Amino acid sequence: MKIETKREILLKPLQHVIGVVERRQTLPILSNVLLTARQDELTLTATDMEVELSSRIELPIAELGEGTLPGRKLFDILRALPEDADVSLVVEEEKATLRCGRSRFSLLTLPAAEFPSVGDQPFEGTLRLPQRALKMLIERTHFAMAQQDVRYYLNGLMLEADGACLRAVATDGHRLALCEVGAEIEPADFRQQVIAPRKGVQELLRLLSESDAVCTLHLGANHIQAAVDGIRLTSKLIDGKFPDYQRVIPREGDRIILADRNLLRAALNRAAILSNEKYRGVRLQAENWLLHLQAHNPEQEEAEEDVEVNYSGGPLEIGFNVTYLLDALNALPGELVKLSFTDSSSSCLIQEPEGGTCKYVVMPVRL
Repeated sequence: MKIETKREILLKPLQHVIGVVERRQTLPILSNVLLTARQDELTLTATDMEVELSSRIELPIAELGEGTLPGRKLFDILRALPEDADVSLVVEEEKATLRCGRSRFSLLTLPAAEFPSVGDQPFEGTLRLPQRALKMLIERTHFAMAQQDVRYYLNGLMLEADGACLRAVATDGHRLALCEVGAEIEPADFRQQVIAPRKGVQELLRLLSESDAVCTLHLGANHIQAAVDGIRLTSKLIDGKFPDYQRVIPREGDRIILADRNLLRAALNRAAILSNEKYRGVRLQAENWLLHLQAHNPEQEEAEEDVEVNYSGGPLEIGFNVTYLLDALNALPGELVKLSFTDSSSSCLIQEPEGGTCKYVVMPVRL
Protein backbone atom coordinates (compact mmCIF):
# COMPACT_ATOMS: atom_id res chain seq x y z
CA MET A 1 0.00 0.00 0.00
CA LYS A 2 1.26 3.46 -0.90
CA ILE A 3 -0.29 6.87 -0.22
CA GLU A 4 1.04 10.27 -1.19
CA THR A 5 -0.87 13.27 0.16
CA LYS A 6 -0.81 16.32 2.41
CA ARG A 7 -0.28 15.98 6.17
CA GLU A 8 -3.69 17.52 6.98
CA ILE A 9 -5.58 15.16 4.68
CA LEU A 10 -4.21 12.12 6.50
CA LEU A 11 -4.41 13.69 9.95
CA LYS A 12 -8.10 14.67 9.79
CA PRO A 13 -9.63 11.14 9.57
CA LEU A 14 -7.11 9.91 12.13
CA GLN A 15 -8.33 12.59 14.56
CA HIS A 16 -11.88 11.24 14.14
CA VAL A 17 -11.00 7.66 15.14
CA ILE A 18 -8.10 8.08 17.59
CA GLY A 19 -10.46 8.38 20.59
CA VAL A 20 -11.15 4.63 20.70
CA VAL A 21 -7.56 3.47 20.20
CA GLU A 22 -6.57 1.42 23.23
CA ARG A 23 -3.81 2.93 25.37
CA ARG A 24 -3.48 -0.23 27.48
CA GLN A 25 -1.88 -3.21 25.84
CA THR A 26 -4.69 -5.67 26.56
CA LEU A 27 -4.48 -6.80 22.96
CA PRO A 28 -1.67 -5.31 20.81
CA ILE A 29 -3.82 -5.02 17.69
CA LEU A 30 -6.22 -2.68 19.52
CA SER A 31 -3.43 -0.08 19.72
CA ASN A 32 -3.36 -0.02 15.94
CA VAL A 33 -5.45 1.72 13.30
CA LEU A 34 -6.52 -0.20 10.20
CA LEU A 35 -5.81 1.63 6.93
CA THR A 36 -7.66 0.31 3.89
CA ALA A 37 -6.72 1.82 0.51
CA ARG A 38 -9.18 1.14 -2.27
CA GLN A 39 -9.66 2.87 -5.61
CA ASP A 40 -9.62 6.64 -4.88
CA GLU A 41 -10.64 6.00 -1.25
CA LEU A 42 -8.88 5.61 2.09
CA THR A 43 -10.64 4.29 5.19
CA LEU A 44 -9.21 4.44 8.70
CA THR A 45 -10.76 2.19 11.37
CA ALA A 46 -10.14 1.91 15.11
CA THR A 47 -11.85 -0.19 17.77
CA ASP A 48 -11.67 -1.12 21.45
CA MET A 49 -14.01 -4.13 20.92
CA GLU A 50 -16.92 -2.11 22.33
CA VAL A 51 -16.92 0.88 19.98
CA GLU A 52 -15.71 0.96 16.38
CA LEU A 53 -15.01 4.21 14.52
CA SER A 54 -14.43 4.36 10.79
CA SER A 55 -13.59 7.48 8.74
CA ARG A 56 -13.58 7.47 4.93
CA ILE A 57 -12.00 10.09 2.65
CA GLU A 58 -11.62 10.41 -1.10
CA LEU A 59 -7.95 10.24 -2.01
CA PRO A 60 -5.87 9.17 -5.04
CA ILE A 61 -4.17 5.90 -4.10
CA ALA A 62 -0.72 5.12 -5.52
CA GLU A 63 -0.89 1.42 -4.54
CA LEU A 64 -3.94 -0.40 -3.18
CA GLY A 65 -3.75 -2.49 -0.03
CA GLU A 66 -4.31 -2.47 3.73
CA GLY A 67 -2.36 -2.62 6.95
CA THR A 68 -2.47 -1.68 10.63
CA LEU A 69 -0.20 0.97 12.16
CA PRO A 70 0.32 2.08 15.79
CA GLY A 71 -2.45 4.66 16.13
CA ARG A 72 -1.05 6.99 18.79
CA LYS A 73 2.45 7.02 17.30
CA LEU A 74 1.14 7.78 13.81
CA PHE A 75 -1.09 10.51 15.25
CA ASP A 76 1.77 12.12 17.20
CA ILE A 77 4.11 12.00 14.17
CA LEU A 78 1.59 13.66 11.86
CA ARG A 79 0.81 16.35 14.45
CA ALA A 80 4.52 17.11 14.83
CA LEU A 81 5.14 17.54 11.08
CA PRO A 82 5.01 21.00 9.49
CA GLU A 83 1.64 22.28 8.29
CA ASP A 84 0.75 21.66 4.65
CA ALA A 85 3.70 19.28 4.29
CA ASP A 86 3.75 16.52 1.67
CA VAL A 87 3.84 13.02 3.18
CA SER A 88 4.35 9.57 1.72
CA LEU A 89 3.21 6.42 3.51
CA VAL A 90 4.28 2.98 2.33
CA VAL A 91 3.15 -0.24 4.06
CA GLU A 92 5.11 -3.40 3.25
CA GLU A 93 4.63 -6.64 5.18
CA GLU A 94 5.78 -5.94 8.78
CA LYS A 95 7.00 -2.37 8.30
CA ALA A 96 5.47 0.98 7.40
CA THR A 97 7.58 3.93 6.29
CA LEU A 98 6.40 7.53 6.54
CA ARG A 99 8.44 10.18 4.75
CA CYS A 100 8.11 13.96 4.88
CA GLY A 101 10.91 16.12 3.48
CA ARG A 102 14.06 15.05 5.26
CA SER A 103 12.13 13.18 7.95
CA ARG A 104 11.71 9.41 7.85
CA PHE A 105 9.81 7.21 10.29
CA SER A 106 9.71 3.41 10.33
CA LEU A 107 6.80 1.82 12.20
CA LEU A 108 6.06 -1.79 13.08
CA THR A 109 2.79 -3.08 11.63
CA LEU A 110 0.52 -5.99 12.47
CA PRO A 111 -1.43 -8.10 9.94
CA ALA A 112 -4.70 -6.52 8.80
CA ALA A 113 -6.33 -9.96 8.94
CA GLU A 114 -5.96 -9.93 12.74
CA PHE A 115 -7.82 -6.63 13.15
CA PRO A 116 -11.20 -7.24 14.87
CA SER A 117 -14.19 -5.91 12.99
CA VAL A 118 -17.82 -5.49 13.97
CA GLY A 119 -18.79 -6.29 10.39
CA ASP A 120 -22.25 -5.81 8.93
CA GLN A 121 -24.92 -5.96 11.61
CA PRO A 122 -28.67 -6.45 11.21
CA PHE A 123 -30.62 -3.30 12.11
CA GLU A 124 -34.37 -3.13 12.61
CA GLY A 125 -34.92 0.63 12.42
CA THR A 126 -33.38 3.77 10.94
CA LEU A 127 -33.66 7.32 12.29
CA ARG A 128 -32.62 10.54 10.55
CA LEU A 129 -32.29 13.90 12.26
CA PRO A 130 -30.10 17.00 12.11
CA GLN A 131 -26.73 16.77 13.83
CA ARG A 132 -27.48 19.79 16.02
CA ALA A 133 -30.69 18.13 17.29
CA LEU A 134 -28.94 14.89 18.23
CA LYS A 135 -26.06 16.79 19.84
CA MET A 136 -28.51 18.84 21.91
CA LEU A 137 -30.35 15.66 22.94
CA ILE A 138 -27.17 14.03 24.22
CA GLU A 139 -25.75 17.16 25.87
CA ARG A 140 -28.92 17.71 27.87
CA THR A 141 -29.09 14.16 29.25
CA HIS A 142 -25.77 12.27 29.24
CA PHE A 143 -24.44 13.88 32.46
CA ALA A 144 -27.00 11.90 34.50
CA MET A 145 -25.57 8.51 33.47
CA ALA A 146 -24.21 6.41 36.32
CA GLN A 147 -20.50 5.69 36.57
CA GLN A 148 -19.49 2.08 37.24
CA ASP A 149 -22.77 1.24 38.95
CA VAL A 150 -23.36 -2.44 39.72
CA ARG A 151 -26.69 -1.90 37.98
CA TYR A 152 -24.88 -1.97 34.64
CA TYR A 153 -27.93 -0.84 32.68
CA LEU A 154 -27.62 2.59 34.37
CA ASN A 155 -24.07 3.09 33.00
CA GLY A 156 -25.37 4.24 29.65
CA LEU A 157 -27.86 6.43 27.82
CA MET A 158 -31.25 4.97 26.96
CA LEU A 159 -32.41 5.94 23.48
CA GLU A 160 -36.03 5.30 22.58
CA ALA A 161 -37.54 5.50 19.11
CA ASP A 162 -41.19 6.31 19.56
CA GLY A 163 -43.38 7.40 16.64
CA ALA A 164 -41.77 10.50 15.13
CA CYS A 165 -39.68 11.14 18.23
CA LEU A 166 -36.25 10.14 19.57
CA ARG A 167 -36.11 10.23 23.36
CA ALA A 168 -33.00 10.08 25.55
CA VAL A 169 -33.12 9.18 29.26
CA ALA A 170 -30.26 8.87 31.76
CA THR A 171 -30.34 8.15 35.48
CA ASP A 172 -27.91 7.18 38.23
CA GLY A 173 -30.63 6.34 40.74
CA HIS A 174 -30.45 9.77 42.42
CA ARG A 175 -31.46 12.01 39.51
CA LEU A 176 -32.96 11.59 36.06
CA ALA A 177 -32.64 13.54 32.80
CA LEU A 178 -35.10 13.21 29.92
CA CYS A 179 -35.18 15.01 26.59
CA GLU A 180 -36.76 14.35 23.20
CA VAL A 181 -36.48 15.62 19.63
CA GLY A 182 -38.33 14.99 16.40
CA ALA A 183 -36.86 12.45 13.99
CA GLU A 184 -37.68 10.77 10.70
CA ILE A 185 -38.11 7.09 11.53
CA GLU A 186 -38.28 4.07 9.21
CA PRO A 187 -40.36 2.00 9.31
CA ALA A 188 -43.00 4.44 10.55
CA ASP A 189 -44.29 2.03 13.22
CA PHE A 190 -40.79 1.30 14.60
CA ARG A 191 -40.61 1.27 18.42
CA GLN A 192 -37.48 0.29 20.33
CA GLN A 193 -35.42 1.06 23.43
CA VAL A 194 -31.64 0.60 23.43
CA ILE A 195 -28.96 1.46 26.01
CA ALA A 196 -25.78 2.93 24.49
CA PRO A 197 -22.64 2.63 26.68
CA ARG A 198 -20.84 5.69 28.03
CA LYS A 199 -17.87 5.34 25.63
CA GLY A 200 -20.13 5.17 22.58
CA VAL A 201 -22.15 8.18 23.76
CA GLN A 202 -19.00 10.27 24.39
CA GLU A 203 -17.50 9.44 21.00
CA LEU A 204 -20.75 10.20 19.19
CA LEU A 205 -21.03 13.54 20.98
CA ARG A 206 -17.47 14.36 19.94
CA LEU A 207 -18.30 13.75 16.27
CA LEU A 208 -21.49 15.79 16.08
CA SER A 209 -21.49 19.41 14.98
CA GLU A 210 -23.91 22.32 15.28
CA SER A 211 -24.97 21.95 11.64
CA ASP A 212 -28.25 20.88 10.06
CA ALA A 213 -26.47 18.09 8.17
CA VAL A 214 -28.31 14.80 8.61
CA CYS A 215 -27.10 12.12 11.01
CA THR A 216 -28.38 8.60 10.33
CA LEU A 217 -28.90 6.24 13.28
CA HIS A 218 -29.43 2.50 12.86
CA LEU A 219 -30.80 0.58 15.83
CA GLY A 220 -30.51 -3.17 16.23
CA ALA A 221 -30.79 -5.80 18.92
CA ASN A 222 -27.09 -5.72 19.82
CA HIS A 223 -25.61 -2.64 18.16
CA ILE A 224 -26.25 1.01 17.38
CA GLN A 225 -24.64 2.69 14.39
CA ALA A 226 -24.35 6.38 13.55
CA ALA A 227 -23.24 7.74 10.18
CA VAL A 228 -22.27 11.39 9.80
CA ASP A 229 -19.98 13.26 7.36
CA GLY A 230 -18.19 10.17 6.08
CA ILE A 231 -17.66 8.84 9.62
CA ARG A 232 -19.33 5.69 10.92
CA LEU A 233 -19.56 4.82 14.60
CA THR A 234 -20.72 1.36 15.63
CA SER A 235 -21.22 0.54 19.29
CA LYS A 236 -22.30 -2.52 21.20
CA LEU A 237 -25.37 -2.02 23.36
CA ILE A 238 -25.69 -2.64 27.08
CA ASP A 239 -27.72 -5.80 27.53
CA GLY A 240 -30.36 -5.07 30.15
CA LYS A 241 -33.77 -3.58 30.80
CA PHE A 242 -33.87 0.13 31.55
CA PRO A 243 -36.09 1.16 34.51
CA ASP A 244 -39.60 2.43 33.83
CA TYR A 245 -38.62 6.10 33.76
CA GLN A 246 -42.22 7.30 33.50
CA ARG A 247 -42.88 6.09 37.06
CA VAL A 248 -39.95 8.14 38.35
CA ILE A 249 -41.13 11.46 36.91
CA PRO A 250 -43.41 13.08 39.50
CA ARG A 251 -46.53 14.94 38.56
CA GLU A 252 -46.21 18.70 38.77
CA GLY A 253 -46.77 19.64 42.41
CA ASP A 254 -48.69 22.61 43.83
CA ARG A 255 -45.52 24.14 45.28
CA ILE A 256 -43.90 25.89 42.35
CA ILE A 257 -40.78 28.05 42.19
CA LEU A 258 -40.40 30.19 39.06
CA ALA A 259 -36.92 31.72 38.96
CA ASP A 260 -34.41 33.46 36.74
CA ARG A 261 -32.25 30.51 35.67
CA ASN A 262 -28.96 32.40 35.62
CA LEU A 263 -29.54 34.14 38.96
CA LEU A 264 -30.44 30.85 40.65
CA ARG A 265 -27.49 29.08 39.06
CA ALA A 266 -25.07 31.78 40.21
CA ALA A 267 -26.45 31.67 43.78
CA LEU A 268 -26.15 27.87 43.91
CA ASN A 269 -22.59 28.02 42.60
CA ARG A 270 -21.63 30.43 45.38
CA ALA A 271 -23.36 28.40 48.08
CA ALA A 272 -21.72 25.21 46.81
CA ILE A 273 -18.27 26.58 47.69
CA LEU A 274 -18.90 25.95 51.40
CA SER A 275 -20.99 22.79 51.04
CA ASN A 276 -19.85 19.42 52.36
CA GLU A 277 -17.33 18.11 49.81
CA LYS A 278 -18.70 14.57 50.07
CA TYR A 279 -22.47 15.08 50.13
CA ARG A 280 -22.66 18.50 48.42
CA GLY A 281 -25.87 19.34 50.27
CA VAL A 282 -27.75 22.62 50.03
CA ARG A 283 -30.96 23.52 51.88
CA LEU A 284 -33.76 25.32 50.05
CA GLN A 285 -36.35 27.32 51.99
CA ALA A 286 -39.12 28.99 49.99
CA GLU A 287 -41.80 31.31 51.23
CA ASN A 288 -43.64 34.20 49.59
CA TRP A 289 -41.28 35.83 47.05
CA LEU A 290 -37.98 34.56 48.42
CA LEU A 291 -35.84 31.45 48.07
CA HIS A 292 -33.26 31.07 50.83
CA LEU A 293 -30.24 28.84 50.12
CA GLN A 294 -28.00 27.53 52.86
CA ALA A 295 -24.93 25.29 52.78
CA HIS A 296 -22.43 24.29 55.47
CA ASN A 297 -19.53 21.90 55.96
CA PRO A 298 -17.85 19.97 58.81
CA GLU A 299 -15.48 22.92 59.44
CA GLN A 300 -18.52 24.89 60.67
CA GLU A 301 -18.34 27.21 57.66
CA GLU A 302 -21.62 28.38 56.21
CA ALA A 303 -22.97 30.11 53.09
CA GLU A 304 -26.35 31.79 52.73
CA GLU A 305 -27.97 33.21 49.61
CA ASP A 306 -31.34 34.86 49.01
CA VAL A 307 -32.88 34.77 45.54
CA GLU A 308 -36.06 36.58 44.54
CA VAL A 309 -38.48 34.13 42.96
CA ASN A 310 -42.13 33.76 42.10
CA TYR A 311 -43.29 31.12 44.60
CA SER A 312 -46.72 29.65 45.13
CA GLY A 313 -47.58 27.07 47.75
CA GLY A 314 -47.09 26.52 51.45
CA PRO A 315 -43.79 26.85 53.35
CA LEU A 316 -41.11 24.65 51.81
CA GLU A 317 -37.84 23.40 53.32
CA ILE A 318 -35.90 20.67 51.54
CA GLY A 319 -32.31 19.57 50.84
CA PHE A 320 -30.63 18.54 47.59
CA ASN A 321 -27.25 17.66 46.17
CA VAL A 322 -26.25 21.04 44.72
CA THR A 323 -24.28 19.43 41.86
CA TYR A 324 -27.42 17.67 40.62
CA LEU A 325 -29.40 20.92 40.67
CA LEU A 326 -26.65 22.78 38.83
CA ASP A 327 -26.32 20.07 36.17
CA ALA A 328 -30.02 20.41 35.38
CA LEU A 329 -29.92 24.21 35.34
CA ASN A 330 -26.87 24.18 33.07
CA ALA A 331 -28.58 21.84 30.62
CA LEU A 332 -31.82 23.79 30.31
CA PRO A 333 -32.14 26.64 27.79
CA GLY A 334 -34.02 29.88 28.31
CA GLU A 335 -34.03 32.62 30.92
CA LEU A 336 -36.59 31.14 33.31
CA VAL A 337 -36.81 27.79 35.08
CA LYS A 338 -39.61 26.08 36.98
CA LEU A 339 -39.05 23.84 40.01
CA SER A 340 -42.07 22.02 41.38
CA PHE A 341 -42.64 19.93 44.53
CA THR A 342 -45.59 18.08 46.01
CA ASP A 343 -44.26 18.44 49.59
CA SER A 344 -41.07 18.97 51.61
CA SER A 345 -39.87 15.40 51.08
CA SER A 346 -40.65 14.90 47.40
CA SER A 347 -38.39 14.83 44.38
CA CYS A 348 -37.93 18.08 42.50
CA LEU A 349 -39.19 18.34 38.92
CA ILE A 350 -37.16 20.87 36.94
CA GLN A 351 -38.27 22.07 33.52
CA GLU A 352 -38.92 25.09 31.35
CA PRO A 353 -41.94 27.18 32.43
CA GLU A 354 -43.85 26.59 29.20
CA GLY A 355 -43.49 22.85 28.78
CA GLY A 356 -40.36 22.31 26.70
CA THR A 357 -38.86 19.01 25.62
CA CYS A 358 -36.64 18.34 28.66
CA LYS A 359 -37.44 17.26 32.21
CA TYR A 360 -35.11 16.72 35.16
CA VAL A 361 -35.86 14.91 38.41
CA VAL A 362 -33.65 15.28 41.50
CA MET A 363 -34.26 13.26 44.66
CA PRO A 364 -33.98 15.09 48.00
CA VAL A 365 -31.27 14.40 50.59
CA ARG A 366 -31.48 14.56 54.36
CA LEU A 367 -29.35 17.40 55.79
